[in-house]
Amino acid sequence: MKTTYMATREDGLAARRWYLIDADGQVLGRVASRIANILRGKHKPTFTPHQDTGDFVIVVNVAGLRLTGNKVETKVYRRHSGYPGGVRTRSAGRELREHPDRMLREAVVGMLPKNRLGRQLATKLKIYTGQDHPHTAQQPVTLSLQEHA
Repeated sequence: MKTTYMATREDGLAARRWYLIDADGQVLGRVASRIANILRGKHKPTFTPHQDTGDFVIVVNVAGLRLTGNKVETKVYRRHSGYPGGVRTRSAGRELREHPDRMLREAVVGMLPKNRLGRQLATKLKIYTGQDHPHTAQQPVTLSLQEHA
């Protein structure tokens, strides 16, 4: 009888790749879900839920992200400093103008597991507001989100 394949930690480390995603003009949620799948390794046949078999993702031009519908005016982002009365709220429009990288990271991390594995996966996400990134030595493969939709 055949047994179910389970990837080991070494299998995941050996098969790591780097992907480059240009987020200019893309919808936030669609980009975030695609990134979360790549970080998790769900696009590979060797996916194992309890192992890190995913790849690294570099996202450039995050300042060009967009939101659909009325989210720019109605969606609210909340942060808490930890002190009494330390709740800070911002509209999605203001957050998109001032910190689009923070907005994308929060969306992706929300789609990852809420445990040690999820925190480890989140470290493989590299976000840059402009076109330039320092990861050219890793020879990232450019991903087009239209062909993988």
